[in-house]
Amino acid sequence: MTALRALVLVAVLTAGPAAAQAQAFQPRPGAPAIDPHRYQAEQHRLELERLRTQADRREAFARQLAMETRISRQRLESARQPELYLPPSPRAVRSPEEEEALRRSASERRAATTSDVGQIDAWLDRPRR
Repeated sequence: MTALRALVLVAVLTAGPAAAQAQAFQPRPGAPAIDPHRYQAEQHRLELERLRTQADRREAFARQLAMETRISRQRLESARQPELYLPPSPRAVRSPEEEEALRRSASERRAATTSDVGQIDAWLDRPRR
């Protein structure tokens, strides 16, 4: 009975590798063992995977740099002294004569600008030849 068990055990243990060996691809005689098209496709797949990994690493590095930049900027802005509040300066007090002179000069400037613009408008509105 022990010999029978040993024989069954040996048969079971050798059946697995024998079945696997029977299913292995055997190239026909004279044919190349490596299919060049499959080999090339595998090389392309590996290269694309390498490029994707490289792009992912670069993207992660760019995100890290952006985050460090934001943190540095926030640190600099928080360390900056706040701007001093300067209330608006009060309007200068002028005498009535000065106010009248300022109004007169402003109206003269407006009149000069209007006359210059009028000349330009007249030139633009001239009849075509």
